[in-house]
Amino acid sequence: MSHKRTRISEMAGQFREGKLDPRYAGYFELFNRQKYFEAHEVLEHLWLPDKQGPNGAFYKGLIQLAGAFVHLQKNRPQPAASLFKIALANLEKYPVTHEHLNVQTTGELIRQWLAWLERTNFSGNPLTAANPPELKLDWSGA
Repeated sequence: MSHKRTRISEMAGQFREGKLDPRYAGYFELFNRQKYFEAHEVLEHLWLPDKQGPNGAFYKGLIQLAGAFVHLQKNRPQPAASLFKIALANLEKYPVTHEHLNVQTTGELIRQWLAWLERTNFSGNPLTAANPPELKLDWSGA
């Protein structure tokens, strides 16, 4: 097993609770801790073996969403905006709630961040420690 694969497995292993794949659960935990790169890495290991599967575009959209925030952390608003658009296009292929995520709410979050970047003509960065995005899983239909 490669060093990267071992590191990802160890990272995901801490999220082995409940019915969700630990890589999927770990994505949300890491994302909400503002560890966007790590969230991207963990979910990528779920997505890669099944890129063409029924959740391929869904996972890819979430990975791109985390990547957009990595760009914002590095103060690169234009690449972030590009990834927001691609993430939105991938996520919009799914129903309102998919895999316990409210896709509609997530789309609204993406649109808000994208609108802010476009409104300022990419001259500023809306991401601060005081206003991080948050993704919540929806268990009401479980």
